[in-house]
Amino acid sequence: MVRAGLTTERVVEAAADLADSVGFDKVTISALARGFGVKDASLYSHVRNLHDLRTRVALLAAGEFIDRINAAVVGRAGKDALMAFADAYRSFALECPGRYEATQMRVDPAFAARTSAYRRTIETIGAMLRAYGLAEPDLTDVVRLLRSTLHGYCALEANGGFGAPRDVRTSWERAVGALHFLLEHWPSAMKEGEHDD
Repeated sequence: MVRAGLTTERVVEAAADLADSVGFDKVTISALARGFGVKDASLYSHVRNLHDLRTRVALLAAGEFIDRINAAVVGRAGKDALMAFADAYRSFALECPGRYEATQMRVDPAFAARTSAYRRTIETIGAMLRAYGLAEPDLTDVVRLLRSTLHGYCALEANGGFGAPRDVRTSWERAVGALHFLLEHWPSAMKEGEHDD
């Protein structure tokens, strides 16, 4: 690649591609500059520093992630929506490992709240879970459960952590089915006497 035509968008897209190849934590200004065939300094007119670059990759990845999820869940409800959501989550995590890792980056909450990708993520997940009759504070608890379950499963699968001969997809479907059952029978925090003080 050559210097001509460098834009912030091209730099961030290349960084996301590099993350998928070598891992998000290995994305550096130097590695990216080598890929473009330019000196490190040439990239600083497009990104402020490494943190800025990684934040931009995280936002790009978050947008791609929610686009995939939205396309999967549109027009679905209940278990069908949950399975579509989980499948879109899993496919993104396994097919785009660096981008997926970027979505786990801690981004300043005030900054994230102003971005379309994060707002759309909250709206999509909220709409899917409201179909189960959930409201706060239960929504927050359920989101944390879903995120940790799906993330943990995908991380183990990506690292070859499932060595048993049982088909991984079958176990995945049963796990998501169990989550659906749990969501349909979710014990309300407020019914249990928990109060927001």
